[in-house]
Amino acid sequence: MNRWRPRSLATQAIALQILVIAVIVLAGSALALLDARRDGDAAAREQVLGIATALADSPSTAAAIESGRATAVLQPVTEAVRRQTDIAFITIMAPDRTRFTHTDPEQIGAKYIGTVEPALRGETFSETYTGTLGPSIRAVAPVRDDAGRIVGLVSAGILQTSLADRWRSQVPVIVTVTVAALAISLAGVWLIRRRLLRQTHGLRPDELRVMYEHHDAILHSVSEGLLVLDRSGVALVNDEARRLLALPPGPVDRADLPDFLRSADPGVRDEVHVTADRVLVVNRSQVATAVPDSEVVTIRDRTELQGALGELNSLKVLTDTLRSQAHEAANKLHTVVTMVEMGRQEEAVRFATDELELTQRLVDRLSAAVGEPALVALLLGKTAQADERGIELTVTEDTRLPSDSDRVPLTGSEMVTVLGNLIDNAMDACDRDDPWVEVTVQMVDGTLILRVADSGPGMDLDTFARATQRGYSTKSDPDHHGLGLALVAQVVTRHHGTLTTDVTYGSVVTVTVPEAS
Repeated sequence: MNRWRPRSLATQAIALQILVIAVIVLAGSALALLDARRDGDAAAREQVLGIATALADSPSTAAAIESGRATAVLQPVTEAVRRQTDIAFITIMAPDRTRFTHTDPEQIGAKYIGTVEPALRGETFSETYTGTLGPSIRAVAPVRDDAGRIVGLVSAGILQTSLADRWRSQVPVIVTVTVAALAISLAGVWLIRRRLLRQTHGLRPDELRVMYEHHDAILHSVSEGLLVLDRSGVALVNDEARRLLALPPGPVDRADLPDFLRSADPGVRDEVHVTADRVLVVNRSQVATAVPDSEVVTIRDRTELQGALGELNSLKVLTDTLRSQAHEAANKLHTVVTMVEMGRQEEAVRFATDELELTQRLVDRLSAAVGEPALVALLLGKTAQADERGIELTVTEDTRLPSDSDRVPLTGSEMVTVLGNLIDNAMDACDRDDPWVEVTVQMVDGTLILRVADSGPGMDLDTFARATQRGYSTKSDPDHHGLGLALVAQVVTRHHGTLTTDVTYGSVVTVTVPEAS
């Protein structure tokens, strides 16, 4: 038994379809035969009713009966009508059932066999009855004279054997249609079987089930976001992709995806994109399948790594600043020592005191104006870094933050991210003939304002918008991903703030963040 049992899903499906089609076609053929017989009986009943009514309503019929010459006058007429309509008999009789006409002339004058009572009451009716010629479908109608009295009856009938011959003549047509339908259906299911075999690779249902379970387990357990896109939209998305892209539960449309995934772009490798709260690395590959325009998208979360890189960059800036200050301190100490050796002690003391006061004054001003230590360290480090690069970096006198950190809507690390990236961009973009950068940090009416201006030409609105939406960079370095403004925009969006640019006294980028309610 197992040897003849269908193994592949395609074969099992087609075997079931063949069985269903055979049952449907055969049942349909049987119903068609029954319907043909029923329609034949209904048509015969309508036909004999029409003939009986027409003859009964004819004035010549009543006149012939009243004249006493009914047989001589009506027998030729009824036989002519019978032959033309191909029915079994037409009998005209007296109210007492005495036949005036009959198909068999020997039956004329005998009593009519059948029901006549409804006709004697003035009704026209039909019935199935077995008479002298055999079982028939017959109709009986009353014949009235001019005064409305019933003077006779007309009966017309068709033998059931004739009706059987009629519907049996349709059997060859029905059989031909049945065979043709079976042949076409079998050809169709054979083509479907071939298609299913290609699509299922001839696998059995249990093999498909195991494959699906393994496939589903992998999708749910893999640590990377995974999407499969095709021409119709999103064919597949795993749990990690939903989390990273903040997708809704249930089916996903292309409209639910972020902008960088809505259009087909296979071949992308390690492309960095910044969403409202994440830094993502995206890879896209074309799928060599029968489904056109399909691609697999993998997504890795680089948010924590980017934060670590930011901290590392801050440490690098601090290291470079300390190195620069150590080098500068060594030069100044060498100058002081030389002046002492030259016997100019007072001038050496004055020189060292002036340099110390200049540095300490900046530290004291920033420490007093800005209560966040991380931000003070950033501004001091960027000042030293700018001085080393020959750029005049100024922290304006308007810079002031409340000592109560709870009133500031951004944390210290977030302000370092925003200001650090804005200052780096400004130092890279400032005019080399007149390099300057100006920084302002202040709270105005509960709103945090971070403003960085530089002597550069600035960016137009379209370029600025692209730079804030994804890893866009104006630098020619292929290894530079241009995440600065995108990371700034990420922090600003998270706190429902605004990020704007304009060119007034220089290229000015302004961040405003309202106080958290």
